[in-house]
Amino acid sequence: MTLNERVLKSLDSVRPFLQADGGDVELVRITDDGYVEVRLVGSCLSCPMSKMTLRAGVERKLLKDIPEIRRVEQVI
Repeated sequence: MTLNERVLKSLDSVRPFLQADGGDVELVRITDDGYVEVRLVGSCLSCPMSKMTLRAGVERKLLKDIPEIRRVEQVI
């Protein structure tokens, strides 16, 4: 399984929690140095807790599932 496929699979596991509140996450790109860029969409855009969701939810899951990932960054 490629790195891209593994990231998408990991994102799929957190997606139901985001979708339950009207939001979602999209993979934008994976950099060569292990940074994953994602876009939060839907209600996640205007949610004051989106930074916490990104760090404590999305990033934590990706780092746990894929050791070569160093950080997750939100892009617009």
